Amino acid sequence: MKNKGMMIGCAIGAVVLLAVGILVIWGIGSYNNMVSLDQSVIQSWSQVENQYQRRADLIPNLVNTVKGYADFEKEVLTKVTEARSKVSQFNITPELLNDPQAFAKFQSLQGELSGALSRLLVTVENYPQLKANENFLQLQAQLEGTENRISVERKKFNEVVQQYNTTIKRFPASLMAGMFGFGEKHYFKAIQGADTPPKVEF
Repeated sequence: MKNKGMMIGCAIGAVVLLAVGILVIWGIGSYNNMVSLDQSVIQSWSQVENQYQRRADLIPNLVNTVKGYADFEKEVLTKVTEARSKVSQFNITPELLNDPQAFAKFQSLQGELSGALSRLLVTVENYPQLKANENFLQLQAQLEGTENRISVERKKFNEVVQQYNTTIKRFPASLMAGMFGFGEKHYFKAIQGADTPPKVEF
């Protein structure tokens, strides 16, 4: 009888150890998966940043080229310069991805710059000589290419964020996410009025 009790006790102990082992293995796998997804979000974000920086780097040359046309609307150039300045002064920290207010501010500033550039390019339509300027045409092509790359990288970023957010919200991974501080990341959203072309009156 004693032996039977010992056997049952050993069996229960083995089952408990097995269950604990499975939980530990699952926990390690779940944690490592969340770390990998978090790193994917960071890597994707850096690609978005690179394209925004590329755009910011093109703007001074674009403004200088357009400035050469004395009668070009100065207000349009001023708006572009001011918007770029605001973007440059915004402090991008690693915490940006976890701070909804900072992320929204970053997106808003980039949206202002996009709007100012759109108005500039629409205004250029009224200046045939400038439209024919080879330097301007090259800069315009580079800018348009960069805008396309920004759009592509933002889409990829949103896809990676969706995968990450879905993973950390699913039960039981959500328990691990809470324990280890894996918080929700924020998506790029369409800026209000982004689908409306800028109105420029001459």
